[in-house]
Amino acid sequence: MSNAENHHKISYIELSSTDIERTKQFYGTVFGWTFQDWGPDYISFGGQGVEGGGFYKTDAHESHPKSAPLIVLYSANLEATEAAIAAAGGSIVVPTFEFPGGRRFHFSDGAGNVLAVWSE
Repeated sequence: MSNAENHHKISYIELSSTDIERTKQFYGTVFGWTFQDWGPDYISFGGQGVEGGGFYKTDAHESHPKSAPLIVLYSANLEATEAAIAAAGGSIVVPTFEFPGGRRFHFSDGAGNVLAVWSE
């Protein structure tokens, strides 16, 4: 059986985390993601359009590599998502800016990752 429609598409993404429990709390609260524990140092996630990924435990000095890709999430309400991130203990590291076709900001989850959120 072939999955030709998935050829060359991203199948799964892994991110680092300096604190697995904080990661579960943050992404569960802000984005509604659900998690499966695979031991003390790895969790997989899914929910609300996210179907494949995980977080692995890392030391603080290993996080924020300069060559890391930027993951950009979509929000139907950018301001509400920004407020939820702050309420969950995240921080905005690049304030909202406009680009052709929309607006976005970048945030830190407090566990070693920087992601972005965009909207029209």
